[in-house]
Order: sequence, then structure tokens, then C-alpha cells
Amino acid sequence: MTEPLPWPATPPAHGSVVLREFTETDASLALELGEDPYIPLIGSLPAHPTPREAEDWVLRQRSRHTEGRGFPFVITVDGIAVGTIGLWLRKLSEGIGILGYSVSPRHRRRGVATDALKAITGFARTVPGVERIELYIEPWNRGSFRAAEKAGYRREGLLPAHHEIGGVARDMLLYVSL
Repeated sequence: MTEPLPWPATPPAHGSVVLREFTETDASLALELGEDPYIPLIGSLPAHPTPREAEDWVLRQRSRHTEGRGFPFVITVDGIAVGTIGLWLRKLSEGIGILGYSVSPRHRRRGVATDALKAITGFARTVPGVERIELYIEPWNRGSFRAAEKAGYRREGLLPAHHEIGGVARDMLLYVSL
């Protein structure tokens, strides 16, 4: 565990999106995200979470910054929580920040992911030590890599069997912003 970097004084924002800290009220977002067939496979949110599991997940997200792991944000549009995005610092010693995001199914295809990526990328550029920002996206996830490309990320290559998702080693496309 490393000392956390300061939380941004001004919430990162772009277009219709504002990124904010997690609060207890985000358990309802966790319940919604947990119903998606894919989102629980890529993180610590259980599939079909109980209200208590959703609350525990929110508490874990809130603790990630104080533990020095990174910056977990809730994606909001007009004050409504529509997804999550995080800047993770496990490779900060190499100058790399890693992004991960998820948008609730009912808020997809509206440019939310692109605006959230632009907002967090602008913020990531202010974080001491971050020289390169990486995204890992499964090749089948066209919506996600389109959002990354619209946000200015470029595809750098394919990483065979790079991430374990749902107990299976999966190929990932590497997208970067320098």
C-alpha cells in the first residue's frame, strides 16, 4: 500500500459527463451493473448482488484511493450515476496509469464512455508520474474500442491470453494515450 495521491480539487468532466467520488447512494448503481452479464466478470462486483453485496462493493471502491491503488470514479450525467471509471496506479513506477470503465446497459450508445474517457484522461495527465495511459479491451467489444478511439486512444497491439476473465485467459487489445 502506498500513500494516496491527492484527490482532484475539481471533478474531472467532459461534455455531459462529470466524474465524482463514490458515495453510499451508489449501491443502486452497483445493483444495476451487477445485472449485466459481463461487468461482474471483469471486477470485484458479484453477479446479481444482494443489497449488502452492493454496499460492500461501494465500500471497496471508496477504499481504493485511500489505499493508494488509484482513483475510482462514478460517471454521472445530469447528476445521475450511469457507470464507473478508474485510473489505477499499480504500474505507476513504470510511468503507466491503467484505465477501466463500465457503463450501465441502459446508458450505452450515448457517448458516455467516450466523454468519461476524455474526462479521466485529462485528469490522468495531471497525476505525477503518469506518462502513458493504457486500456485493455477484449477484441469482440466493438463499442468499447470505438469509445476509446473517439477519445483519442490508439490501438497498439494484441496481447494474447493477457487477462483472466471469468476464469479464462483472454486476448486483449492494448489501447494507449501518450
